[in-house]
Amino acid sequence: MNLLPKSNSWTPFFDAEIQKDYFLKLMQDIENEYHTSICFPPKELIFHAFSRCKLDDLKVVIIGQDPYHGAGEANGLCFSVNDGVKIPPSLKNIFAEINSDFDTIFLPTNGNLERWAEQGILLLNAGLTVRKDAANSHKHLKWNVFTDNVISYISNNCEHIVFLLWGSFAQKKGLKIDRNKHLVLEAGHPSPLSANRGFWFGNKHFSQTNTYLKTFGKKEIDW
Repeated sequence: MNLLPKSNSWTPFFDAEIQKDYFLKLMQDIENEYHTSICFPPKELIFHAFSRCKLDDLKVVIIGQDPYHGAGEANGLCFSVNDGVKIPPSLKNIFAEINSDFDTIFLPTNGNLERWAEQGILLLNAGLTVRKDAANSHKHLKWNVFTDNVISYISNNCEHIVFLLWGSFAQKKGLKIDRNKHLVLEAGHPSPLSANRGFWFGNKHFSQTNTYLKTFGKKEIDW
C-alpha cells in the first residue's frame, strides 16, 4: 500500500478502505496495469489529490472523469496538467468562465491547479488512473466504488462543502450528497462540445462558491 498518501487527515478514511476486499483487488489491479502498460499519472501521484488537499482544509470538491492520457500531462488532480503542458480546452473554458464571473482578464501561464488544491479544493477524478492514449481505459477497475465512498465520506463527515458537478457523469456521481448540509452546483461540462452548445458559460459557480464559503466564515478561494 505504498501508493497511499502519507499520514494526514484522510488517514481514517483510507484505514477503513484498505480493509475492504474491493480496495485490495483494486490495488493489485493497478500494480498489474502499471507493470504491463504505460499508465498515468505516475504511480506516486495516483492519490496526489488527497496529499495536496487535506480533509481538515476541505472547502470544495470538483469531480472529473479520468486523468489526461497523453504523456506528461496528468498530475493526479482533475482538469489539471503539469507545468509546461499546453492548457487543455476544458480548462481554458474553466478559466474563461472565471474571468467572466469576476469580470477579470486573468491569463494563466499554465494549467497546473495545485494552487487550488492547496486552498482546500479536492480535485477528484472518478477514476484515478488511465492507460496511455486510451481515455477511460480503467473504467473496468473498481475506482468508481472508491470515489463513491470518498464522496459519501465527505458528505457524511463534513459540513458546508461546495460540490461542483460539471456534466452528466459528475452529476450522477453526486446523487447521494446530502444537499441539506452542502451546496451542490451543477452545469454542463466545460469541454468545447458542451460549452459551445450553451451548457457551460454563465454558470457563475466560482462567485457562488465564494459567497457560500464566506457565509459560513470560510476563506474565499483565489481562483
